[in-house]
Amino acid sequence: MANSNSTPSVLSMMTGLVKLPSVSSTMPSCDMGNIHVIEQLAEWLEPLGFQVRIQTIAGNSKKANLIATLGSGSGGLVLAGHTDTVPFNESLWHSDPFTLTERDNKLYGLGSTDMKGFFAIVIEALKPFLGKTLRAPLIILATADEESSMDGARSLVQADVSGARYAVVGEPTGLKPMRAHKGIVMKGITVTGRSGHSSNPLLGNNAMDAMHEVMSGLMELRQELAQKYQHPGFSVPTPTMNFGCIHGGDNPNRICGQCELHFDIRTTPGMNNDELDALIQKILTPVAERRAINIGLRALMPGLAAYEEPADSELVTLVEQLTGHTAGTVGFATEAPFFQQLGMQTIVMGPGSIDQAHQPDEYMALDQIQPTIDVLQKMIERFCGTPIVNP
Repeated sequence: MANSNSTPSVLSMMTGLVKLPSVSSTMPSCDMGNIHVIEQLAEWLEPLGFQVRIQTIAGNSKKANLIATLGSGSGGLVLAGHTDTVPFNESLWHSDPFTLTERDNKLYGLGSTDMKGFFAIVIEALKPFLGKTLRAPLIILATADEESSMDGARSLVQADVSGARYAVVGEPTGLKPMRAHKGIVMKGITVTGRSGHSSNPLLGNNAMDAMHEVMSGLMELRQELAQKYQHPGFSVPTPTMNFGCIHGGDNPNRICGQCELHFDIRTTPGMNNDELDALIQKILTPVAERRAINIGLRALMPGLAAYEEPADSELVTLVEQLTGHTAGTVGFATEAPFFQQLGMQTIVMGPGSIDQAHQPDEYMALDQIQPTIDVLQKMIERFCGTPIVNP
């Protein structure tokens, strides 16, 4: 029989997870694996009776998902999160990022709130259900590379969640349920012209001049998208387009031979990310033909669809009752769309504040832990188990 007494305390588990570096980044020099975090979670969950499977990502033995299942049957609840963190600048921290440090009723550490701490709280919350026969499975999913490519969540298939009907993505929301967020695409445009001496423009083909036309066209597209798509649930109700960085040329007295632009578009629910390439290409093709210049478009990362759970869904109704908060929206992206695509009602809700994520001195407030345990236990009881009898 599973023995919860052998499982470390919630603070000990948080300490153990924070101390394991698991940075993911689009920059190879910063990127590392999450396998040690996955193995630690498996080490805690297997003795509790979970069937544990470690799924490596794209053949990379240093990156993996954890799929841990307690109970059997169809339906049930998925508690999901990512095990990677963003890169960090240790010189800006007031304590060791990999040592969970308590001060002022806060737990400081890289990943404490985004979102390793969620897993420690989940394991603490499920202890009353150990040794009981669940009527539907409880599945804990821990993914890789959410902070970079989301390849962990992308690799999940229906069989991994055993037909579960409900999913909670435990991103930091202050334990307020969020039922929608925008999608994101990141694009790169490269204009390749011909350099030459600036005293005679006919000697070259200025890539920066062409990029000016491209950007003007993109700004017009930005306005068109904002007029066509409106979602009043967001503080910024329209899609956005941000020009993030541009690089071109090498000297004032040389015709610019190449210019590159990186930008993102945040899409609202109801938009189709796949249609954006065609809209952008309609801008690029005439410029390329008119200027006899090469213009290339590429994705900087796989796109993420916008996410929206219906306001009247069973899951939304329940978490609103349990938390006392009306489900809202967030501006940041999560793995929620992937769980929806697997057929589950999905909500984003977890302890801690997104304001602390990706920041030096990231922390989780101590007063977030017990309320999260209470809500998760009621959800497990509703979707998986038998009522908890309080002594």
